[in-house]
Amino acid sequence: MASVQTHVFPDKLALGRAAADQATAVLRAAIDARGKARLLSATGASQFEFLKALTASPLDWAHVEMFHLDEYIGLPDTHPASFRKFLLERLIRPAGIGKYYLLDGQADPATVCRDVGRLIGESPIDLACVGIGENCHLAFNDPPADFETEEPYIVVELNEACRCQQVGEGWFATMDDVPRQAISMSIRQILKANEILCICPDQRKAQAVKDCLEGPVSNMAPASILRTHARVTMYLDTASASLLSKR
Repeated sequence: MASVQTHVFPDKLALGRAAADQATAVLRAAIDARGKARLLSATGASQFEFLKALTASPLDWAHVEMFHLDEYIGLPDTHPASFRKFLLERLIRPAGIGKYYLLDGQADPATVCRDVGRLIGESPIDLACVGIGENCHLAFNDPPADFETEEPYIVVELNEACRCQQVGEGWFATMDDVPRQAISMSIRQILKANEILCICPDQRKAQAVKDCLEGPVSNMAPASILRTHARVTMYLDTASASLLSKR
């Protein structure tokens, strides 16, 4: 079993700056080595401080290619909860990323999965920046997650805990407004990244963090699979780390 490097910071700002420093170093090394870097980016409220620090980093963003983890099926990119909208406003445009491949939630899901899956398979992802859901999901792979599929992107059903989180974060007014399906990067595709940074602040994530780091590796706690990857660094604040054993 691989060892997850875990860092705990006093607040989300310090966490975001530290994670951005490491992400910048990884991406810069890839650009220096091959002339480009391939980035996988998470979305959601937990990524706000990290992405703000990352987009301010001195990096040749024109040589970065970006993919993302997931998107709601049927949601227009004008909706406040759209992950395409999120990434354009909080990462792609502020940084000036040269190439990006967005998951179109309004197109045919099978076609989107196939086309973006083909593109992501062309060469390795240098860095995956991910988060953990309140139900310990990784991307939109809710428990029980599929740990076996080799498909890069899959259509998933969103469970009640996941949909409650989206309402709790203010992206939707009611549970009825939250889509029931999404396109998600698969677990095995996430694990193909050369390096993974997991950015996970906030008290509401504390149990998921404990399940991820200290419970059994299980598809009932999908993020626990990160412990099988050789190069994972987890960035926590004191609130999200509050339930971890002191060791």
